[in-house]
Amino acid sequence: QLQASGGGLVQPGGSLRLTCEAFGGHYAMGWFRQAPGKEREFVGAINWSGTDSYYEDFAKGRFTISRDNAKNTVYLQMTSLKPDDTAVYYCAATHAFHRGTHGPDLYDYWGQGTQVTVSS
Repeated sequence: QLQASGGGLVQPGGSLRLTCEAFGGHYAMGWFRQAPGKEREFVGAINWSGTDSYYEDFAKGRFTISRDNAKNTVYLQMTSLKPDDTAVYYCAATHAFHRGTHGPDLYDYWGQGTQVTVSS
């Protein structure tokens, strides 16, 4: 079971680090987000070893995904946050790392999301 945490209320321009408690095994991990009334949106992904990652355009330069396999934990560091980043953020696991924009259907396991609200 995956468990995302670390969400909260942050002011525009602020930073937040989300944590995903994963499970053992060779899984690539992805982060998605879903704003009210919108479809679940891909944020970025990281391969099992942490040596490769891919980000959606809106996340490039602002968001960083990392992982600590010894702790079975994956992180999403978010900086320069904007009101448009407000959403529920989800982590997900898949057996194969996918580069490029892709949808949630490629992921096998999901955690419950954590709410991120960017507002002054």
